[in-house]
Amino acid sequence: MDFQRLREFLSRCSERYYKGNPLITNEQYDMLCGVIKYSELGYKVETGKVRHHYPMYSLKKHFVEDGEPALKGQYKCSESPKLDGAAVSILYVNGEVSHMLTRGDGLYGVDVSDKIAYVHGIPDTIPDDGVVQITGEIVVDKDTPNARNYVSGALNLNDVETFAHDREPMRFVAYSMQPAKYDTYTQDMRWLEQNHIDTVISRTLNFDQYPQDGKVLRVDDNIKFAELGYTAHHPRGAVAVKERKEGQFTRLLDVIWQVGKSGKVTPVAILEPVMIGGARVGRATLNNVNFIKALDLRYGDEVEVIRSGEIIPCIVGKRNLTIDN
Repeated sequence: MDFQRLREFLSRCSERYYKGNPLITNEQYDMLCGVIKYSELGYKVETGKVRHHYPMYSLKKHFVEDGEPALKGQYKCSESPKLDGAAVSILYVNGEVSHMLTRGDGLYGVDVSDKIAYVHGIPDTIPDDGVVQITGEIVVDKDTPNARNYVSGALNLNDVETFAHDREPMRFVAYSMQPAKYDTYTQDMRWLEQNHIDTVISRTLNFDQYPQDGKVLRVDDNIKFAELGYTAHHPRGAVAVKERKEGQFTRLLDVIWQVGKSGKVTPVAILEPVMIGGARVGRATLNNVNFIKALDLRYGDEVEVIRSGEIIPCIVGKRNLTIDN
């Protein structure tokens, strides 16, 4: 396999993910990143960029199959669901909301402040006279088709009237506040709740209503969290815990082209039927031509198939996947 081609493909996938129009599923992305140890996250914002007051870091992944994360054995940790929506930062200055930015590349995001009034859970004021950045996820009901894409696409609409009237109800759920106000992360999140901002440790929010992508472990002591510091991409005091999907290998027999309701043409793999999670699978999505090229897929290859979200069959790799450096 061409190492450079796969890296370039994953770079495009990363950019499209943060823009809200993913090329492949989260499971496919994780599997391919693991093959070449790819870790570049975010995308460069070219126009309309605004700097986050504090950088928005991504979380390092830890898979359940690899045992307990080291953090859990060394520190008291807060545990929360990892919501799968669109990450944003909201800045309050002297107690009043100033602006809201998309994640972008983690340093700069796009200003989407015109959408604030239409997202539930973002109060106009908080009782703090300083500069406070609250980061979190904007989510929509998990029954909404392509829920994450829906949120990101809506935030990027230029026409705020369309956003206001032609949309599913959206909610902001906070997962961080900077600077810390109390000794522990839990206390900070409780303070936000007291001031009408939902958080990932809320005792009243029904998290089963929203799409999730694992769970998050975070060192609860704010001083210890700060002392652990950051890598170029991740805080060392928090980790995203996920389950690695168990795939089944079968043979790629053919590829057909399917036209969706929107007119989009998508390649579909025809497979030797295989049982996955109690369902007989004979087809799987191939996403797009670049995905096929990145994996160098050929008729007769043994491919690994999972059911993304336990529903949609998709190919995540092939037997004896190797890289030509």
